[in-house]
Amino acid sequence: MQYSIRFAYNRPESGAWNSPEWCRADTATLDHFRPEGSSHQPQTQVRLLYDGDGMHGIFHVEDRYVCCVHMAYMDEVYKDSCVEFFIKPRQGRGYFNFEFNCGGALRAGYIIDSTRTDDGFKEWIPIPEKDGAMISVIPSLSAVIDPEIREPVTWTLSFFIPFALLEKYSGPLGRIAGQTWHGNFYKCADASSHPHWVSWAPLDSRNFHLPHCFGAISFEDGSRTGTCR
Repeated sequence: MQYSIRFAYNRPESGAWNSPEWCRADTATLDHFRPEGSSHQPQTQVRLLYDGDGMHGIFHVEDRYVCCVHMAYMDEVYKDSCVEFFIKPRQGRGYFNFEFNCGGALRAGYIIDSTRTDDGFKEWIPIPEKDGAMISVIPSLSAVIDPEIREPVTWTLSFFIPFALLEKYSGPLGRIAGQTWHGNFYKCADASSHPHWVSWAPLDSRNFHLPHCFGAISFEDGSRTGTCR
């Protein structure tokens, strides 16, 4: 699996999936559903762009059975209708997990050794709230959805992750253009009436924290254009 991040010459508009700037981005489709999930298989896509300051992203989800009750930073947002972006800037170093519920609550960490323990992982750093505040998150839905929305609904979630935040944990990144990182995109809703787990790059098991399953994510060093379809 490989995804190319194009350079954003203009800041993309939050939530505007089909805006001219977002239409320049490649689209990644999440279609590797885990068999442990329910019959509900939401159509989920994501687009990324980057500039000199960081990465811009937008998820687009055609969903049902949408729920959202976790509101605080570092809450168990994966139990709600949730999208996630994991990124590993360097081989031999850790990776970041950024988990967003559909209401915009964020859970984030830097995972050095993803071996599971009773406390979470063998070696990891929960990103403190003051650093998490560096990340911009803009959802199209309200912060709380309870009871769940059972009829079809399309929602988006836009985010911006500054390179300065990544460098605090992974070290200097250097010139971004031309680099290849590794990562994955996910959608889940563990505690909904119709739980599901889907990823962009396929997984060996129902576990999002499998860095050996990450796909290649490259930063283009050019001005190739795209069109919405």
